[in-house]
Amino acid sequence: MLQLRDVTHAYDGRPVLRGVTLDLAEHRIGVIGANGSGKSTLARTLNGLVVPDSGRVLVDGRDTRRHGREVRRRVGFVFADPAAQIVMPTVAEDVAIGLRGRGLDRAEIGARVDAVLRRHGLADHRDHPAHLLSGGQKQMLALASVLVTEPEVLVCDEPTTLLDLRNRRVIERTLRALPQQVVLLTHHLDALTGFDRVLVMDEGRVAFDGAPEDAIAHYTALMDAGAGAEGGPRT
Repeated sequence: MLQLRDVTHAYDGRPVLRGVTLDLAEHRIGVIGANGSGKSTLARTLNGLVVPDSGRVLVDGRDTRRHGREVRRRVGFVFADPAAQIVMPTVAEDVAIGLRGRGLDRAEIGARVDAVLRRHGLADHRDHPAHLLSGGQKQMLALASVLVTEPEVLVCDEPTTLLDLRNRRVIERTLRALPQQVVLLTHHLDALTGFDRVLVMDEGRVAFDGAPEDAIAHYTALMDAGAGAEGGPRT
């Protein structure tokens, strides 16, 4: 269970989250909103990458402010740009790095790395330079490097933004098939079909919380109204 209790946060005095209170227990949860709506900051509070200025974020009762390391073992995070996550020279090394300090011997680490590479179509690239992979392969590597640690929750901040349609669909199918609870931030509204719940963020608040089709309709109306009032795109 992910819980937010009256969470607020600001950057340089500009509020980006305003008193957000949520209980997130569903298997598949989507988060949508315009750029600057607060959705990425919300996502980062879920595993302690951002500690709120006030309020509490709890993961199975553990406060991200006091139990950050334990929370991050339970809640994995995937960024939009895999370059933010890929840090080791080869594919296998990059997957293995997340298992350091977990009391596993070399054989067990190797077995877990090989298993996750096979599962996600990267086995043939095991010893390849990570930076030479295609864009879709890099995002799958970033995902595999998180999944090898066996988190209970996976938070994905627009993981398909930089991908073409084919690779976007591969990543979306992979996320749908995972046993973990998934919180997906996306601008690709069709990716939310079949989700259990979708949140619409607007100006640091949850403007809507409900079924995907209702949330998408609310978001679309919100964006249409904003474009009409302002006479141009939001930034």
